[in-house]
Amino acid sequence: MPDEAFGDGKIADWSIEKMKTHAADKPFFMAVGFYRPHIPLYAPKKYFDLYPLTSIRLPDTIPDDLADVPVAGKERALNAVTAGTHAHVMKHKQWKHAVQAYLASVSFVDHQVGRLLDCLDSSPHAGNTIVVLFSDHGWHLGEKQAWGKQSGWVHSTQVPLIISGPKTVADALCDEPVSLLDLYPTLSEMAGLPSRDLDGVSLTDLLKNPAVNTTRVVKIYVNSDDYVLSGKRWRYIRYGDGGEELYDTHNDPREYENLAGSNSHRKTITQLHDRVHK
Repeated sequence: MPDEAFGDGKIADWSIEKMKTHAADKPFFMAVGFYRPHIPLYAPKKYFDLYPLTSIRLPDTIPDDLADVPVAGKERALNAVTAGTHAHVMKHKQWKHAVQAYLASVSFVDHQVGRLLDCLDSSPHAGNTIVVLFSDHGWHLGEKQAWGKQSGWVHSTQVPLIISGPKTVADALCDEPVSLLDLYPTLSEMAGLPSRDLDGVSLTDLLKNPAVNTTRVVKIYVNSDDYVLSGKRWRYIRYGDGGEELYDTHNDPREYENLAGSNSHRKTITQLHDRVHK
């Protein structure tokens, strides 16, 4: 089936047409939301063909990864929150198929984004348009025996965030912790609009100089009871029942070893809370 037979292909077509017909001398705001990657993981066959099953590499996991995770965390991993259970995937031998479908969905949407950018680059708006690419959440593909979203671990809470704009945006990566709440004040400042009192902060300084060390810690709510404190090195998860996880993401990026039970790290947890408020 062709791309335009799918919802995301139709969205790209509609957005391209709107951009082509927009007057060159008038400012515009366009929010283009794609559905994929999302269950059900459907995409045209040609995108599946990019990832033969024989080439699929499964996510890195360890057998006892949940051994030091609190009860609430284990329940989030093992219960079917959004996309079924790991046990079900393993029983029916679908792990590689699920990863293949996810990668195919990502490549399908990547192509639609590329079409939009090609249209922008060939339009009169190319030189003065800010472009932001982000998603609402990450996705587990069997890491910590979890599938889907709604966990406090990095696979669920970390999202892509790319900002491009004229003049003041450096062509570089930035590894400072930021929040999607920062997008409103960032875009307001870049567009020369009045500032407002908001929880997010403008990222314009980081866009100019991505090497700036902010020492920032970002707070992420998984739900009303559970939250995450994410800094440049440390990630802390607090559950509503008092359960805790702490990971040294420099030395343990896949969050295998929960350090929250060590007395030597209580100060680290306190400092993370203090830096959120600052």
